[in-house]
Amino acid sequence: MSREILLLVDALAHEKNVSKEVIFTALELALASATKKKYHEDADIRVSINRETGDYETFRRWQYVEYDLLENSAYQFDEESEHAKGRQIGDYYEEPLENIEFGRIGAQAAKQVILQKVREAEREQILEDFLARDEKLVTGQIKRMEKGNAIIEVGRIEALLPRENMIPKENLRVGDRVRAYLSRVERGGRGPQLILSRISPEFLVRLFELEVPEIEEGLLEIRAAARDPGLRSKIAVKTNDQRLDPVGTCVGMRGSRVQAVTGELAGERVDIVLWSMEPAQFVINAMSPAEVSSIVVDEDAHSMDVVVDEEQLALAIGRNGQNVRLASELTGWTLNILTVDQAAQKNQDEFAGVTQLFMQKLDVDEEVAEILVQEGFSTLEEIAYVPLAEMNEIEAFDEDTIEELRKRARAALLTEAIAKEEKVEEAADDLLQMTGMDDKTAHLLASKGVATMDDLAELSVDELVELTKMDSERAKTLIMTAREPWFK
Repeated sequence: MSREILLLVDALAHEKNVSKEVIFTALELALASATKKKYHEDADIRVSINRETGDYETFRRWQYVEYDLLENSAYQFDEESEHAKGRQIGDYYEEPLENIEFGRIGAQAAKQVILQKVREAEREQILEDFLARDEKLVTGQIKRMEKGNAIIEVGRIEALLPRENMIPKENLRVGDRVRAYLSRVERGGRGPQLILSRISPEFLVRLFELEVPEIEEGLLEIRAAARDPGLRSKIAVKTNDQRLDPVGTCVGMRGSRVQAVTGELAGERVDIVLWSMEPAQFVINAMSPAEVSSIVVDEDAHSMDVVVDEEQLALAIGRNGQNVRLASELTGWTLNILTVDQAAQKNQDEFAGVTQLFMQKLDVDEEVAEILVQEGFSTLEEIAYVPLAEMNEIEAFDEDTIEELRKRARAALLTEAIAKEEKVEEAADDLLQMTGMDDKTAHLLASKGVATMDDLAELSVDELVELTKMDSERAKTLIMTAREPWFK
């Protein structure tokens, strides 16, 4: 019998081109499954086959679990059991059983277990070989459609192209050959599954790499990409060889290269723009074909005001905001489109607002406040803490005036900090009465203007998550608790 097992393992391993260990494991599961039918159906059976001799042993085992987690004594025990002594949570206690005769196992059941394990091992090996080649752009034939999803045969592997990862209005049929980007590998109960995408920006990048040899050679780089799948996309290119025109190289002779990419993307229009290490210049390039008059950069908010002439406004925004949205995704900056008149009005409003702030907080007249704004100061922190040498360059003020302004700015900041702290503590006492609230969260909410239970109750779950970075379940629970008084 032992020799029969070893011969079977050798034969199957050779026939299926998998390791002997896979076959041994499958046989152990088959023997355990057959043995289990002789005992309590919930019994946990383990079979161990000696890899050298083919002899095997059978055990029934129980796992040591915490008292509260004990579900079934047929395969578990807790600290009250005599077997718990000297063992840790998770350890097993085993008792030997009489081996079931190998020849008497339900042959079909054993065969099914073995073949299933072999198929899984074969799929895993094929997948590992495929992934080792690091092919991100794959080509295959649609084998079948399931609930709108396409099952694509890529060599000897089946991959899934979900419906939501298809280009909108694209009509794919069984038998079509398609290209797609390998976005991820999901490992589930049915084994590993390749998930493909035709809408990701990476797919666009890989298509250009296929069409433009200079990218593979390292002469050109695609630094960023953004897509509105099936309609329009933008890519930012950079040259590593100054003799090359990066945009022209990607467009190709008479547009041949970009047209090949467009054809693969169901007619999606592709804008190719020049990448720049200067954010403002990059944004100007990304806004193409619209012409930008000027840009105001807000580093703190990571945003830019993009100023265009009135006749360029529609082009800058694009249909349904498409152009500015793609430019924003491409550059990573929040972009606000303004006309020249709107920009001038915004500047005027900001000038007036900061002037009023300085007049109120520094107790100065309008003329002094306007001089500070004209010299580029916009916050009390700047007046209080910029290097003294910079303020001394203001010709309209002498040293005594500058020192007094800095002193008043620091005093105003201190007053604000004290007032804010007092407000936070007062609000925190109110919020701390809530079930589920803790001191840290209450103080954080109060510092952001959520000072009462009513304030909290008026928030949405997404808003609370954004303010506190807590998980959505806790945010939902806190909001519902805060709303309870509304329903009483």
